[in-house]
Order: sequence, then structure tokens, then C-alpha cells
Amino acid sequence: MRTRPTRKAPRFLRHAPLAVAVAATLLLAAAAGFGVTPSAADEGRAIPAPAVDETANAKTETAVLAGGCFWGVQGVFEHVKGVSNAVSGYAGGDASTANYETVSEGETGHAESVSITFDPHQISYGRILQIFFSVAHDPTQLNRQGPDRGTNYRSAIFPASAEQARIAKAYIAQLSQAHIYEAAIVTTIEPDRAFYPAEGYHQDFLERNPSYPYIVINDLPKVENLKRLFPDLYRSDPVLVSAAATN
Repeated sequence: MRTRPTRKAPRFLRHAPLAVAVAATLLLAAAAGFGVTPSAADEGRAIPAPAVDETANAKTETAVLAGGCFWGVQGVFEHVKGVSNAVSGYAGGDASTANYETVSEGETGHAESVSITFDPHQISYGRILQIFFSVAHDPTQLNRQGPDRGTNYRSAIFPASAEQARIAKAYIAQLSQAHIYEAAIVTTIEPDRAFYPAEGYHQDFLERNPSYPYIVINDLPKVENLKRLFPDLYRSDPVLVSAAATN
């Protein structure tokens, strides 16, 4: 089960600069016994673009990725240019178990995932994977991310086609051969798995709860890393599930 803070940051922190908010929230979380440390806010990693990538043919494409808690992964890709939708959900298991309470038990085969709809003429599948491996999560952590533990928090790619699987496999091999990380990449490639959207209260969670301690500590730094490492792909105004639902 996930260990998460249950209290919001004090009002004075809600509009504080990110660095101040992170530091103060870490102290508050530690005092409250949440068991987090400053290392939870990863610095991100500059990595090379994929040597093998796709040729844009379709108008839209979908990538399904799992990298720990879906709040942060969704929050990152909602700020990526060329992405038209990013939906939190579950992939890897059956429809009958695709709900938060059951998936959180860690025995369904599901991983918390994000379905990313994008325009391949603006951003390629390979570049989506570059962001995934660089700032959205740590691909060397086996069945965990940050404070979250279990196979439902595993690093996984659920390719929608043989081409996506080929690109993902080639990119993992490229990064591994270049020794980009100190440890081995443990990301799995799991084809032929359906994606099931998560409950509404999980959608746009980062944008709706920017002062929530878990978000401040673990996820807002990912968005800042996206802005810092991928300035050409970052957009300040996120594309939200809630906005798409009203259009």
C-alpha cells in the first residue's frame, strides 16, 4: 500500500517559491512521521534522444506508460507540447480489477499508468520516451518509485504497436549501453495490454492539488525538471482531462 501524506501544506506555503515550498514541506512531513527525505525530489537527468524513432504518419498517437504514482507522470505530460490529453489509469491487468482500491493491493497485474495522446508531427514517440526516462520517473527502481512500493508502481511501457515496442526496446538498449544510469534499467515492455481510465478524483490531481505534500515533495520537481531540461517541449499551461471533458 502507498504511504502518502494526508495533510495539506499550510496556507502560507501555497504560493511560496517551489524551492522554499519543497524544503518547508519536507520538514513538515518529517515532523509528521511521513518518512520522506529530500532525495524524494529527484533532480532529473539529461539523456540523449533516441537513435531509433518513428516516422510521423498518423494525426494522433497514444503512448501508455507506467512510472510510479500516476499523479506525477500525468502532471509532467500535461505540460508537454504536442500532447492533447494525458489520462491517469491502470494497465497490465483485467477490467474487473481496474479500480484504485483493488489495484493498490498490488496483486492485480495492473500498474498505475498514464495514457498520453499526442501529435507525432509535433513530438515523436521517441521523445515521449525521452521525457519518461529523464524526468517522469527513475527507470532503475524495481517495483517502486519514491515512497511507493509494489508491482503496481513498476516502470513499464505498454506499446500500442509493434513499432512502438521496437522503438522502446532500442531506446532501453541505447541508454543501457551508454551507461546513462548507475544501475540497470528495469523498465518492462508489456504489449497487448488494455488501458483503463482511473477514477475522476485522480485526474489532474497535480494541477488541482499543488500544495498537497506528496505532490510538493515528489511531483512538482518533475515538472520543474521538464521545464529546465526540455525548454523546447515545455508549456506552462497544462492540457487537462477536466477541460477535455467539457469541450
